[in-house]
Amino acid sequence: MNTSRQVRHVSAYSIGRVCVKLKGREAGRKCIVVDVIDRNYVVVAGPEVKRRRVNMSHLDPLDQMVTIQRDASDEEIAGALQ
Repeated sequence: MNTSRQVRHVSAYSIGRVCVKLKGREAGRKCIVVDVIDRNYVVVAGPEVKRRRVNMSHLDPLDQMVTIQRDASDEEIAGALQ
């Protein structure tokens, strides 16, 4: 008898998650996850954050989520953070 169960894992870094950068020249600034590359990297963007690939260990995810499309434009991201 197979007793294994599927466990659904919801990532803290899904598209639309609001985060604060912890490292680099943009440290302390808010950004939004706009794409998930793999289990270590995401693409973030924000009004004061240049769109780029970031290691997840350099981000602090907040409880906030916004509804955006994958690879949303910078204008959509700025509006979502307002």
